[in-house]
Amino acid sequence: RASDSSKVSVTAADGTTDSVQSLKISNLAKTAYLTGGVINSTSGDSSSLTALSKLSDIGITEDTSITLTDKNGNATGKVIDLKADGTISDVLSQLKSAGLNASFDANNQRFFISAKSSGADADFGFTGDDSALAALGLKGEGDEDSDAYATKVDGADAVIYLNDAKFTSKTNLFEINGLSITALEETGNEKITLTTETDTSGVYDAVKNYLKTYNSIINKLDSLYNAESAKGYNPLTDEEKDALSDKEVEEYEKKIKDSLLRKDESVNTLIKNLTGSVSQGYTVGGKTMYLSNFGIGTLNYFTAEENERHALHIDGDEDDENTSGNTDKLLAAIKSDPNSVVSFFTQMSQDLYTKMNKLSSSSSNRTYGKFYEDKKMANDYENYKTKISDMEEKVNDYEDKLYKQYAAMEKALASLQSKSNALSGLIGSGG
Repeated sequence: RASDSSKVSVTAADGTTDSVQSLKISNLAKTAYLTGGVINSTSGDSSSLTALSKLSDIGITEDTSITLTDKNGNATGKVIDLKADGTISDVLSQLKSAGLNASFDANNQRFFISAKSSGADADFGFTGDDSALAALGLKGEGDEDSDAYATKVDGADAVIYLNDAKFTSKTNLFEINGLSITALEETGNEKITLTTETDTSGVYDAVKNYLKTYNSIINKLDSLYNAESAKGYNPLTDEEKDALSDKEVEEYEKKIKDSLLRKDESVNTLIKNLTGSVSQGYTVGGKTMYLSNFGIGTLNYFTAEENERHALHIDGDEDDENTSGNTDKLLAAIKSDPNSVVSFFTQMSQDLYTKMNKLSSSSSNRTYGKFYEDKKMANDYENYKTKISDMEEKVNDYEDKLYKQYAAMEKALASLQSKSNALSGLIGSGG
């Protein structure tokens, strides 16, 4: 940390030695930036020029050129050709090709040109035809109160003194012995104190949050795998849904959904791999260590909730009512040997990642990143849709056949009834 964070920002890499150091920021890095003078149109209209205006409109009536110079004022060999029938846009294109940022502000009738990076090495200037430079507003000599002349911020390196040793950088960022120092403001003769020390609370919180995430995942998997059976719960028909309230339908269907992954093989595989990674040992400093060495483990089988028996708890964690009264071995380990703690959890994380990556690798039945056979499921789903469609078509055809037969039967019965009535009439009239 810095004694004055408004003037410097400091971060330390893992393993940086605890120390107290002094820092003085002598100079900040600057990017060379030229603000051109106002250029004038030969027509007398002081605001008529645009990027499409010809150079002849600003007084360059003959072909000429200017040359880009380096930080020492030496010609770089990069020439900007100025043709009378060329345009301001042509000049901009050549400046950009020469490695500069360049634009023309039509509102203010000025060129704005800057280097693409900070530092003294990226500084630039122009030499050549004085009249052309003046016409372009790139000439920097003259009355400082006149808007016809260019003003320029020279490119400069950042300079700091760390423990009185001088360091320079093209940018305001310095990487020195594990420290990343970003200079924000010059300090003059004032010295800033930089203190580096192991952030024990930060490491502790990182481990705690890591285990919290692990617990949320493993508890969810356990709840899915150990879900109650939905045997006897069949999907409701529309008629059955109409006979129940919305809440009753929701609870009924939730019972079925919650049991979909009960005793699922893929879920069980995930549980075994996750618990395997956190229960095995990892070599740190030539010694095999386990989570138990840091006071981390699961609760007693009969103490833990049914779907939290794989969850990990930290002894001495004030936020954990189950283990807050135990000795805090994790915090003690971080204070005495933080690198070993970081190494252990780094290895465990890598092992978890490797196993999860393998389980979710791509195959003919699974897309990379999935823990289930999504390709096979999609294919099966389409096949089922096709089968259902085919069966529905057969049912429709069978219904049509039955309707036709029923219609024929109705017609036959009607004919029979008509004949029967006619016969009855004959018999009645004969009496």
